[in-house]
Amino acid sequence: MNKLNTHLSNIFHLGLKEFRSLFHDIAMLVMIAFMFTASIYLDARAKPDSLNHAAIAVVDEDQSQLSRRLIDAMQPPYFRPPILLSLDEVDQGLDSGRDTFVLNIPPNFQRDVMAGRIPALQLNVDATRQSQALIGSAYIQKILNDEAKNFALRDKPGASILPAEQVIHVLSNPNLHSAWFGSITAIINNVTLLSIILSGAALIREREHGTIEHLLVMPITPLEIMLSKVWSMAAVVLIASIFALQIMVKGVLDVTVNGSGLLFALGTLLYLFATSSIGIFMGTLARTMPQFGLLAILVLLPLQMLSGAVTPRESMPEMVQWIMSFTPTVHFVSLSQAILFRAANLNVVWPQMLAIVAIAAVFFMLAHHRLRQSIGSM
Repeated sequence: MNKLNTHLSNIFHLGLKEFRSLFHDIAMLVMIAFMFTASIYLDARAKPDSLNHAAIAVVDEDQSQLSRRLIDAMQPPYFRPPILLSLDEVDQGLDSGRDTFVLNIPPNFQRDVMAGRIPALQLNVDATRQSQALIGSAYIQKILNDEAKNFALRDKPGASILPAEQVIHVLSNPNLHSAWFGSITAIINNVTLLSIILSGAALIREREHGTIEHLLVMPITPLEIMLSKVWSMAAVVLIASIFALQIMVKGVLDVTVNGSGLLFALGTLLYLFATSSIGIFMGTLARTMPQFGLLAILVLLPLQMLSGAVTPRESMPEMVQWIMSFTPTVHFVSLSQAILFRAANLNVVWPQMLAIVAIAAVFFMLAHHRLRQSIGSM
């Protein structure tokens, strides 16, 4: 029992030393603060949820009741009040950047609609405004279809009554705000990035500052050194992620999170055990921080891009899915999305937790073996 208490005391006090070293690293503290505050806000707001005062102009060659109804349907706050143009002014408005959309209503459009024909409308889009062009085109298409359909059926009693009506209910994110998805994804990615960088940098910092030699002459083991770095750096990232979820996501961004924050924290803690071990393993391979940074790029990019956080795993080749299933990031993304998006409980996410623990144990043993070899060679 005394020997166990000694080991625990060494691990605890070595972890406190890691905290002191981190607090003296101003650049690392600034990065942690940025990644879990401003970075999450920017990622959430990077893609607009909807149009906001998009510039639209109309060439009305029909001059009919239907054409005026289509023009009046383009309302704020999605669009600015439409500007009426002639055909000769279309290119000038698009080239100058004044107009993002120019709608051309051809002659006899109302007559063709009422006759049951399918006339075409021309929509000119300034595609250099990529996000607005993509979202706005879909908005305008739906508005025009609905208005033309309602106008054509207005004088036909019962024509608008369909035998079946499609009602769509959206779970988790009923208003389809991209900020809800972007903020949670940002937390997941930042947990991966910082946990690997902090644990690896903690080991390299010992080597660069020469304090690793001090540890070698002390009555401590490589396992104690590794565990101290794992728990201390994991604690920093766990606290930062909880802060980001409660303050930035729920508070600043006003995102509704129905899942259990405690269950998410438990899953994050297990995941940090794995990623911190990966960071220490990388720290034993790299000799300097620049080398570690280059190595981190090679590791972090596949982990984040192929984990399912950015693109669905189902769209990836089966071989890639199989290979990535041996990484903890895939299971953490699945676990986090299930908890925070769909309010899943422990009965649903325990397989992902078990997979994370198994993968973490493998990486921990590899990192410990490599650390023992590295310290032994010194």
